[in-house]
Amino acid sequence: MRVAVLPGDGIGPEIMAQALAVLQRLALPLELAEAPVGGAAVEQTGDPLPERTLALAREADAILFGAVGDPRYDTAPREKRPEQAILGLRKALGFFANLRPARVHDALADSSTLKREVVAGLDLLIVRELTGDIYFGEPRGVRDAGRLGREGFDTMRYSEAEVRRIARVAFEAARKRRRRVCSVDKANVLETSRLWREVVSDEAKRFPDIELSHLYVDNCAMQLVRAPKQFDVIVTGNLFGDILSDEAAMLTGSIGMLPSASLDERGKGLYEPIHGSAPDIAGRGVANPLAMILSAAMMLRHSLGQPEAAERIERAVAKTLADGYRTADLYTEGTRRVGTEEMGRAVLERL
Repeated sequence: MRVAVLPGDGIGPEIMAQALAVLQRLALPLELAEAPVGGAAVEQTGDPLPERTLALAREADAILFGAVGDPRYDTAPREKRPEQAILGLRKALGFFANLRPARVHDALADSSTLKREVVAGLDLLIVRELTGDIYFGEPRGVRDAGRLGREGFDTMRYSEAEVRRIARVAFEAARKRRRRVCSVDKANVLETSRLWREVVSDEAKRFPDIELSHLYVDNCAMQLVRAPKQFDVIVTGNLFGDILSDEAAMLTGSIGMLPSASLDERGKGLYEPIHGSAPDIAGRGVANPLAMILSAAMMLRHSLGQPEAAERIERAVAKTLADGYRTADLYTEGTRRVGTEEMGRAVLERL
């Protein structure tokens, strides 16, 4: 099983090292090949997604991705920014479906900023469309608007086929869970969302065993804070999904806990923690590696056909948390504060 390993920037290499140690401990027949991406690739080649890296990703059965983002390139041209690497991989390889689970481990229920009774037992899945919407729509740019000065513009667009295929992913995911899907849009304002709601509702007819509901994105944002356990699967577009998935992540106590998968139509995927490169703590050995380790577990389950190995990793993470190990983002009085490597070792011991 060939895995492209793309550590990236900031804390990416630190957390990736811990995930690879876990994979190696499982003694699976994995072929790991590493390549630069993001700011690290710009530094080496001048391109955030070099052709060699893209070729490796194309040939692999799955991609394990750390993080991209480097403040040194904040003022660089758009095509040279590290973030273009992840956007380029999604587009070039057809990774249109982003799965972002948000689960609250019982040991972390008091780490959330919400009351324990609101989040204890939370288990929801956000299915975000990745290759359409305002992030990819054309035309876009900045132009002279005369006496008003410059104006920036982006285009929000979705085709019926794009909406239908992401809805199908959400309904199929719900069949393995609690059989409820909430579609999130802004159909009271946006033409794009009116099409979205119409197509999702039509696709739902093919899944009569799934309960479908609809929410406007602003109401969904409120409901995630008010009563998040009402949700099973949420399906939404690229922009809304970007925002709502980060909100859902913080319900769990730390954005450092949550993995994600980006899948193509055949199940090949790119797996990454949902947090960024965190340049402010890079190199200090304090980053939480659990989201990266859990991303490796998702890779084993969804792309490499190793659900039992994935379950072993997830149980080891849960036991590590239950035994009181905490990185700085999760630390509370009475728990054991550890760094990146020590947290990784604790998972290995329980594995």
